[in-house]
Amino acid sequence: MKKNIQSNLSIIFKDWSDEKVEQIIHLPSSGSYRQYFRIKGRDKTAIGVFNNDIKENKAFFSFTKHFLKNDLNVPEIYSVSSDNKIYLIKDLGDITLFSIVLQQQKKSVFSEDIIELYKKAIDELPKFQITAGKGIDYNRCYPGPVFDKQSMLWDLNYFKYYFLKLAKIPFDEHKLENDFQRFTDFLLEADKNYFMYRDFQSRNIMIFEGKPYFIDYQGGRKGALQYDIASLLFQVKAAIPNDIKNYLLEYYLSNLGKYISVNNREFKRYYWGFVYLRLLQVLGAYGFRGLYEKKSHFLQSIPTAIENLKWLLQNIGLSVKLPTLMNVLNILTENLPESLRPGRVSKETKTISKQPHSNLKITINSFSYKKGIPDDKTENGGGFVFDCRALPNPGRLEELKYFTGKDKQVIDFLEREKEVEEFFNYVFSIIDQSIEKYLERNFSDLMVNFGCTGGQHRSVFCAEKLTNHLKEKYNVKIILTHTEEDNWKK
Repeated sequence: MKKNIQSNLSIIFKDWSDEKVEQIIHLPSSGSYRQYFRIKGRDKTAIGVFNNDIKENKAFFSFTKHFLKNDLNVPEIYSVSSDNKIYLIKDLGDITLFSIVLQQQKKSVFSEDIIELYKKAIDELPKFQITAGKGIDYNRCYPGPVFDKQSMLWDLNYFKYYFLKLAKIPFDEHKLENDFQRFTDFLLEADKNYFMYRDFQSRNIMIFEGKPYFIDYQGGRKGALQYDIASLLFQVKAAIPNDIKNYLLEYYLSNLGKYISVNNREFKRYYWGFVYLRLLQVLGAYGFRGLYEKKSHFLQSIPTAIENLKWLLQNIGLSVKLPTLMNVLNILTENLPESLRPGRVSKETKTISKQPHSNLKITINSFSYKKGIPDDKTENGGGFVFDCRALPNPGRLEELKYFTGKDKQVIDFLEREKEVEEFFNYVFSIIDQSIEKYLERNFSDLMVNFGCTGGQHRSVFCAEKLTNHLKEKYNVKIILTHTEEDNWKK
């Protein structure tokens, strides 16, 4: 399937650029099922997109043309396949506002530079909502033209079925549904005659040539102004401090006043309701991706989302009575299952590094299949051997040929590949399960080998990645050996 996609992308890239494809890199996916590729020719580059959902694609095409006519910073569409499933867009690089925020989080600061970038993005938001929103073809919206009662109930039931039920939070379904009806009726009182971006958050804001560019608006439709600014400021992983959230909200309202007359008090009355709605929708998504699909990085976001919810419950009251929903949310924040509490992670990713040091020693090797699998020098024998030769091979690229799996260039190449991510989901699951059983039984040795053709790129990357994973989770002795290290070409 992937080869067919890349073959078709190569054809439309050549037709558009009049250049032969020199490199196609499969970019990491996020929360959608769309697949992204960076395609490079001799001089030109583009982002290739594959998406089976034709209606969603057509919404993106229509919105993009309209936004470009309104001088908004969105990616130009270069070419579209005849079946509307594959298209090329302008390559805006790899830097998102979110990636900049994450770098700053390592320094435990939210700098003035980041605030300025948020302000630049907020400057553009009313242009989408109001200026471009006036002439947009809402018949192209997918899945529907308006963020209406049905859409809101979808989000609330997403939260109910994929989070509350999977997290085993008790609730009276009939009374909760009554609150959902009252809540949506309240939100529908807000003026919904504007373009609602739907997913206006820092992951979808590219920083290109010093300016914010905007992507992933294909889910947009007619709706309330409050939803998008709530999505941006209460994005869970961005972790914007509350005082800065308030400052940026006031900045948005001031900017909004240049376009329409705004009653700030009335705006905020509904704004906080949309903050709640957006946060519940996000928890539903984390539940689906994490609790249902077992993707650990979504599970790791749940504690932060719960902290946001707890802050809302303690500081923000709504002007609509929702006794059952609020009771459920209080239970959620106060009696969340141990595995999902702040400071913890799920059962699938739980850490036992606080336990007393065990006698378990884990030997991890990278090796070349040309030289053979390393011998187990312990008395136990066995262990695991993972064949990495099915993974994309950076060693075939001239610019990566002389690097190793410890070098950033190779690491970046492999971490962009979805196949590698899937491979490690299985590896981590198998190894973690064995380690926990070995610890319970006080076993002394476990051996894990990663092999590839030359023992320089893929196997080394995999051995390093597993080592880092285990060091974060377990208090065990780890011996890492790259058996071909002396033979790597310098």
